[in-house]
Amino acid sequence: MRFHQLCVRATLTAAAAAFIVQAHATDAAAPAAGSTRAPPPIAAFFDNPQFSGALFSPSGKYLAVRVAGKESRDRLGVITLSDSSVKVVGAFSDADIGSFQWVNDERLVFTATDRSVGQGDVRYAPGLFAINRDGGKLMQLVSRSGKPFVSSGGTGVRSRELLPWNTYLLGQKTGQDTDDIYVTYRAITKRGQVDYVDLQRLNTTTGRYTSFERPGNSMSWLLDNNGEPRLTRTVEGGVSTLHYRDPANNQQWRKLISFDTYTGGKDAFSPLAFGPDGTLYVVSHAGQDKSAVYTFDFATNKLSDQPVVRLADYDFNGTLLFGKGKLLGVRRLTDARDTTWLDNDMKAMQAKVDHMLPNTVNLLSVPTRPESPWVMVTAYSDMFPSRTMLYNSETKKLSMLGNSHPLIEPERMAQQTLVRYKARDGLEIPAWLTLPKGGGKNLPMVVLVHGGPYVRGGSWGWTANSQFLASRGYAVLEPEFRGSTGFGTKHFRAGWKQWGLKMQDDIADGTRWAIAQGTADPKRICIAGASYGGYATLMGLINDPDLYKCGVNWVGVTDINLLYDGHWNFSSDMPDGWKQYGMPELIGDQVKDAEQLKATSPLQQASRIKQPLLLAYGGADRRVPLPHGTKFYQAVKETNPNVEWIEYEEEGHGWALPKNRIDFWGRVEKFLDKNIGGQ
Repeated sequence: MRFHQLCVRATLTAAAAAFIVQAHATDAAAPAAGSTRAPPPIAAFFDNPQFSGALFSPSGKYLAVRVAGKESRDRLGVITLSDSSVKVVGAFSDADIGSFQWVNDERLVFTATDRSVGQGDVRYAPGLFAINRDGGKLMQLVSRSGKPFVSSGGTGVRSRELLPWNTYLLGQKTGQDTDDIYVTYRAITKRGQVDYVDLQRLNTTTGRYTSFERPGNSMSWLLDNNGEPRLTRTVEGGVSTLHYRDPANNQQWRKLISFDTYTGGKDAFSPLAFGPDGTLYVVSHAGQDKSAVYTFDFATNKLSDQPVVRLADYDFNGTLLFGKGKLLGVRRLTDARDTTWLDNDMKAMQAKVDHMLPNTVNLLSVPTRPESPWVMVTAYSDMFPSRTMLYNSETKKLSMLGNSHPLIEPERMAQQTLVRYKARDGLEIPAWLTLPKGGGKNLPMVVLVHGGPYVRGGSWGWTANSQFLASRGYAVLEPEFRGSTGFGTKHFRAGWKQWGLKMQDDIADGTRWAIAQGTADPKRICIAGASYGGYATLMGLINDPDLYKCGVNWVGVTDINLLYDGHWNFSSDMPDGWKQYGMPELIGDQVKDAEQLKATSPLQQASRIKQPLLLAYGGADRRVPLPHGTKFYQAVKETNPNVEWIEYEEEGHGWALPKNRIDFWGRVEKFLDKNIGGQ
């Protein structure tokens, strides 16, 4: 790998050509009535983002940006905001810039990645590099391979021992103006499992580091507002324990609470952040259906009686925004992600920006120690892909930085709505409904099932999959079936051990709801999804053959027992603890629930699927390894001639490469057009 130090005053790429160009970001005009245009090209949706990251330095005087070139690797640049000058400080000849963060106002750290290869062809770890904002004092800190030494590569890189490849950025601020950062060393077992996670404080100019004592098998760490390690979570035998590094007791660790790692418990909580005054904020259900933010009292080991933040219809998901020595606001996810400001100045600024950008949600980000008038604005909506801008609080003007998907024309995109319907047992199911531009009735529809399944499937905003399908004339329904998180304990727990059963019923009930509403043509509905969504696709074709006319399954589970036992020639990357303690409770016990697992196995019932089916798998997938697909394909094609098989040999659990995303969705478009017809 060769690292190039570049210190040039120039724009980074065409995507960044609009740096510091004044813009008021008005919407583009709609095409004239009666005009017809071809739908946007597939690449407009599924190419890599052209602008994919920007971070303020602590003072806000400088901005680090990562931008993609059409014919070049992703590079790292620094903008000096006072004079709009740009310097490219990070560029590999054979790799892309990965993650990056500021150490202080003069120094940054960054990792390497290779966006030109799939998971199966990845040969190097991210490593870690440090460099000054003027391009000087480059130093490699972490190896990208098994080689422990580095002896060349540029100024400041000399023969010395590096930290091992399995060392990663913690991603939390030190809170101090030093050259230090925190990294984690992940101890990997022979089976590829993480045994424990060490925390190390690393000096980015010398490469020296210090480690912190662990009270057990730590898996995660939390720093306080001053950048000191204060909390760690250990895991032993399926039980998580939170430990507090007590400054009042000579920095000794003491136990706060223990709970089941996978099912939680009535007293369980998740640490969120330390405030400037040392207050610990946590997320807990505290006996309620929806989780909320509470404070934790270290003297009594108890939560506050009343929450600090509670969302009416959702579990809390978000971050606390601190500044000026206090809590400035709360960024939270309800139907969409936005911000509630507690600080009057930030309220006024938000109102000003919202007036200038009335058609988007506008997320404001401020430097940690502001010494400049600049505020970053991330603007998005269901029709607008994410755009990043700068707002000058003195001049009250916006400057465009970059657009994640510049080929997308928002006026041609579809509107997305959060709907709710009742499942057959009365449980209310939220779902995302995206209709083609102009809406309509009796439309062909794709029921798009999210993976996980114990995650939240989506939120209001622009997403490539649903917008692409809508651009081809399809209504898209994305149910948050029981078991999905974010909608309360009752909704989550209702999905335990319900693969292929009530979870599947929720999806079918949503489909029938769309038919009853007049949205979907009952003769033109296809079910589709990845991972768990692929499993639900197959079970939907089995359980409701009259409802779904075709199916698209990519990287989907085809047998729950295969998740447990695997196959003689592959290994899964799912943690052993999840298989031993989590899966028996949430999915099904191999012994106690053997008959249920058999009855809900698409592999065991492949002969029942008669509808046209598109299957796609990654040859290097370690989450749902390839035999899930090959064994099922061999079984289903014996009785179903309308099965199309795709294998992307270099891909893992999803498509990392634009060429494969474009190829896959092109095939999906043809498959859907043939079987249910879009436009």
